[in-house]
Amino acid sequence: MAYPTSVNSQITDAVEPVSHRKLIAILRGVKPDEAAGMARALVDAGITMIEVPLNSPEPLKSIAAMKDEVGTAALIGAGTVLTPEDAERVKAAKGEFIVSPNCDIEVIARTKELGLGSWPGVLTPTECFAAIKAGADGLKIFPASIIGAEGIKAMRAVLPKDMPVYAVGGVGPDDFATYAKAGCDGFGLGSGIYKPGMTADDVSKAAKAYVAAHDAVFGD
Repeated sequence: MAYPTSVNSQITDAVEPVSHRKLIAILRGVKPDEAAGMARALVDAGITMIEVPLNSPEPLKSIAAMKDEVGTAALIGAGTVLTPEDAERVKAAKGEFIVSPNCDIEVIARTKELGLGSWPGVLTPTECFAAIKAGADGLKIFPASIIGAEGIKAMRAVLPKDMPVYAVGGVGPDDFATYAKAGCDGFGLGSGIYKPGMTADDVSKAAKAYVAAHDAVFGD
């Protein structure tokens, strides 16, 4: 399972020879004092792409703590990144990729200037192609449940074949096969893998279930 080849080479070089499942764990609400343990639980379960949304408590501290804990064994990034300045702060905190809920050309451009991976949120063909033109490394279809697998299939027919497409929002492990058949390369995992109050053991169990579902569809 190779990390998508279109992702910035600076990032992929930094984590070789580790490979990455096509899963991004989204830890919205994680706190700095639990961040390292959550990252370790995810990596040990087989998920090595972890996103800390910026509307979490002290998210930059959590990103730095996670990176210190897992080193090159995982990619640590930020979600809900809304401004170029946010992207700069994530870079300073050792973050490696930027995820947004929307398609903001300025955020994408600054993300790439910083040498980070760019995963903007998109929902229409217009947004998809605007993001690609701006330099996005992958597309986050969000919320995926709004257009469903059939909507993604229709868009996938016109998108570049080598552009990674991840479904995020309302997609669970039971849906992986359907969305993969529609052309999705991977998935963002939100409240199903982490909600405030969950322990590292809880996260580990959830992660293992997602990994099993992923591997059944994409191979291990």
